[in-house]
Amino acid sequence: MEMEPEKVNVRRGLSADTSSYRCAACHGDEDGLMGHPIRGRAKSRSLSASPALASTKEFRRTRSLHGPCPVTTFGPKACVLQNPQTIMHIQDPASQRLTWNKSPKSVLVIKKVRDASLLQPFKELCTYLMEENNMIVYVEKKVLEDPAIVGDDSFGPVKKKFCTFREDYDDISNQIDFIICLGGDGTLLYASSLFQGSVPPVMAFHLGSLGFLTPFNFENFQTQVTQVIQGNAAIILRSRLKVKVVKELRGKKMAIPNGVSENGVLASDWDTEAGKQVMQHQVLNEVVIDRGPSSYLSNVDVYLDGHLITTVQGDGVIVSTPTGSTAYAVAAGASMIHPNVPAIMITPICPHSLSFRPIVVPAGVELKIMLSPEARNTVWVSFDGRKRQEIRHGDSISITTSCYPLPSICVQDPVSDWFESLAQCLHWNVRKRQAHFTDEEGEEES
Repeated sequence: MEMEPEKVNVRRGLSADTSSYRCAACHGDEDGLMGHPIRGRAKSRSLSASPALASTKEFRRTRSLHGPCPVTTFGPKACVLQNPQTIMHIQDPASQRLTWNKSPKSVLVIKKVRDASLLQPFKELCTYLMEENNMIVYVEKKVLEDPAIVGDDSFGPVKKKFCTFREDYDDISNQIDFIICLGGDGTLLYASSLFQGSVPPVMAFHLGSLGFLTPFNFENFQTQVTQVIQGNAAIILRSRLKVKVVKELRGKKMAIPNGVSENGVLASDWDTEAGKQVMQHQVLNEVVIDRGPSSYLSNVDVYLDGHLITTVQGDGVIVSTPTGSTAYAVAAGASMIHPNVPAIMITPICPHSLSFRPIVVPAGVELKIMLSPEARNTVWVSFDGRKRQEIRHGDSISITTSCYPLPSICVQDPVSDWFESLAQCLHWNVRKRQAHFTDEEGEEES
């Protein structure tokens, strides 16, 4: 729908050079101020804009959770300097739809291991993908080593068509068009760990215990998979954390089998500088730093953009994404944040301080966590519950928002799916309804 252009008088003395400093994400608003038509929903004004501008027209509230994009010019000469180092661009959740440049041909199927109840759904899904859609199906090699699959003669012809891979040895990041997960939330976290760069769209079926991140039911999987292949689906972009661990080399190096390190990062991504070893991870839920087996308090310094903001004295600290806010962080007392909100959460684990509350910081900052000089013991770090390792004096953990989110396919839309998961999985705000007054009680009260 096209809206009428706003009638705004622009001061003639405004320098033409001002346009070169316009925010790339906000220039649509400024074009509207110059008299050009504004397409889509109207956006409200910054508080620093002239009161006359704000009263010119009544604006509808945006459906986006992020709020309207503010005007970035202030008066005739001031504006916000354009930042070329943009971390990520956030879209309106209502506008995030899946589309394909070319028809998808390959799919990675991730099945929860050691779960006999998933064998039949796994066979039905793979048979449908191969025989009905003529797709190339990738599975992890150990999935096909399940005795129930090995001994199933009827599944033999389909089994021969699989493409297999081994975690930490084979790189399949450039061969997968989209991913289907069968199981619980752990299958989605595992899918994220396989892709250290761009992640294909993920369709997650709820066949596990909790299923907060797996919204699809398997009963009518044929219809749902067909809609995804046709590009008829909403997606939610779940931000991830880019984590860099820098360690001092102490004796023997970690083994790197077949060019891939033990943490799933290609050997070419490892670096040694000034006697240090650098490892990188992409994290979907959280980075957890804890005291490990030690009986002493953990004592770690937390820096934000190079400035010391606090020292954590307690069992540890959780640095999580909005997706991870409903995992370990919420159990430690943090708030639950919608995955589309650009933020990083810092949540202490049993801090030895009554005033240490969880905080939320902007997604673009860089956090750095190190052992305090006064620390009596080392700490341990894990990434989405995996790759647990010890952090000693001189080591550091740098965390910021990754530019590679995980695109998770929705059943309805990003907002409806999230509140449905809150209600069904976490029983958010479940309470017996308060009874209303009877007529007699109402008369007595009045």
